Amino acid sequence: MAFFKDFKAFLMKGDIIALATAVVVGGAFNKIVSSVVADIIMPIIGVITGGIDFSQKFISLDGNEYETLDAAKEAEAAVLTYGNVIQAIIYFVIVAFFIFLVLRAYERTKTAKEAPKVTEPKGPSQEQLLTEIRDELRKKNS
Repeated sequence: MAFFKDFKAFLMKGDIIALATAVVVGGAFNKIVSSVVADIIMPIIGVITGGIDFSQKFISLDGNEYETLDAAKEAEAAVLTYGNVIQAIIYFVIVAFFIFLVLRAYERTKTAKEAPKVTEPKGPSQEQLLTEIRDELRKKNS
C-alpha cells in the first residue's frame, strides 16, 4: 500500500500537474502553429518561390530520372528527398520565430506587471538616531 500512497503523492505534486498542463497546452499550441505555418506562411513562401513544392524535390540514387517522387517510389528506387529537409528547416525557423514572438510578448507583460520599487529616502540609521538621543540626554543632564 505504501507504494500506491507514494505514487499518488508523486502525481499530486505541483511539478507533475504543471508538466501535464504544459504538455496539453503545448499540443494545442502545436496545432495552432502548424495551421499558421501550413495554411498561411507556406502558401506565401510558395508564391515567393514561384510555386515550388519542396516536398517533390528529390535525387534518385539509382541513376534514373523520374517525373515525380511517387513515380520513383513506385519503381522502388532509393531516393534522397532533400525537399522534405528544406521544408522541415523552413517550418522549424517559422515555428521558432512564432514562439519567440509569443515569449517576447509574455516577457513584456510580465515586466509591465511588476511594480516599480519605491526607494525610501536615505536617512540616519537606527544606531545613529539612538546615539544622537543619548548625546542630547547627556547634554541635558550635565
